[in-house]
Amino acid sequence: MKKALKLRGYTYLDVAEHLKLSEASVKKMFSTNHFTLRRIDRICEMIEMDFIDLVRLFDEQRQRIVMLSVEQERELIQNSRLFLVAICVRNHYRFDEILCRFGFSKGELFKLLARLENLQLIELHPNNRIKLKVAEDFRWIPHGPIESFFEKHLLKEFLDSDFNNEKDMRIYLHGSLTLGAKESLYRRLNTLSHEFSQLLKEGANTPMSERHNIGLLLAMREWEPAMFTSMRSDGE
Repeated sequence: MKKALKLRGYTYLDVAEHLKLSEASVKKMFSTNHFTLRRIDRICEMIEMDFIDLVRLFDEQRQRIVMLSVEQERELIQNSRLFLVAICVRNHYRFDEILCRFGFSKGELFKLLARLENLQLIELHPNNRIKLKVAEDFRWIPHGPIESFFEKHLLKEFLDSDFNNEKDMRIYLHGSLTLGAKESLYRRLNTLSHEFSQLLKEGANTPMSERHNIGLLLAMREWEPAMFTSMRSDGE
């Protein structure tokens, strides 16, 4: 339903006005996935889609890859040029954009894309069009080959910055939350990661000169700094 709204250019406020509810109520309805059939029908009516269209959209998304196998991730890591092309297509670079930005010949790039197609990550179409077969909520395997590579080789490089450029941001937060608040924060971070993927897709047709490479790190876990733990009273 969220994807259908975005495709048609509608917002939660539009849904709220159509259903005669508050925007907060609509946001809660979407965050908890709590819909009555009547409300689903009315939202479909608003966006001019019938229920069958919604089911087809769901099926299309469900059939996309949400995670690679360990073997697939290992193959990408073992070939840095294949890995680079995989990251590029995941970020919606077109064939000519990859060719222009990096030092590939057309023949080499075709071979690398053909390998990604064999791995079921993309489909190659006429006029060098690349269609992704991964879902919007695609993730690397937790603690898998690629996450381990990032942690070993790229995490320190990413954090080794004063983050003083315009629109850079680095925030450290620590506090005690209730279980409900923790679950709410988890949902919001998950939503933000999905939003990042959607923004990548929406900007795919914008010229490369108007796009900026962005690194975003999201992390949350139960944690207390060791320096604080060491000062706890016995028994606490």
